[in-house]
Amino acid sequence: MSWHRELLIGFDLETTGTDPDEARIVTAAIVEVRSGEVVGGREWLANPGVPIPQDAVAVHGITNARVMAEGRPAREVVDEIADTLVAHWRTGTPIVAYNAAFDLSMLAAELRRHALPSLHERLGQVEVGPVIDPYTIDRSVDRYRPGKRTLEAVCGHYGVVLDRAHEAHSDALAAALVACAVAERHAQIAGLDLWELHHKQVGWYAEWAANFQSWLRRKGTQDAVVDGTWPMRGAQAIAR
Repeated sequence: MSWHRELLIGFDLETTGTDPDEARIVTAAIVEVRSGEVVGGREWLANPGVPIPQDAVAVHGITNARVMAEGRPAREVVDEIADTLVAHWRTGTPIVAYNAAFDLSMLAAELRRHALPSLHERLGQVEVGPVIDPYTIDRSVDRYRPGKRTLEAVCGHYGVVLDRAHEAHSDALAAALVACAVAERHAQIAGLDLWELHHKQVGWYAEWAANFQSWLRRKGTQDAVVDGTWPMRGAQAIAR
């Protein structure tokens, strides 16, 4: 049976900003999906310890007043998220995240910020995974399709219902469902085993980053650098 008909773990973070090195986690969701049906999961609301900018509040709707009243300490939340992901990886179950290089880099930065063990240390191995990133896969298998590659746009392309964009549970579920839809449409993806697919995504992401960097430099940004490491960027991809 192909991986997309087995258990998948959708994962999403909503944060204080878009820089994974500097932003803080506000909400997180892990959604267990099998054959398109939700079979379990968990959600977190953190007090990030810094004010949430209004432009971030406008995206995900989580206010400073709410995290002050209901949010748990960030260190506890970050530790639990990491432990939950690692527990699934230890059983060989893949984590599915749309634009995984953001979410996993963000989590890695938070673990360092709170002096907590890294994902690599928790797993006891250099390579973290398997990870499935529908953003990276779709961009490779349908490279020349026009239009945006946001989660909302890609859900529309594959006929996946996204009830509440930028809500962690909805986005995590949508990521898993899009992964299934991509595999249903592209037999060459469905036919790969999980680690083969993981390693292909490493190459696909690096190729995209190199091409995007070249394009930026041709357009005049001569010092543009696009990090091509996946599923965690730069030094975050190296075990401590």
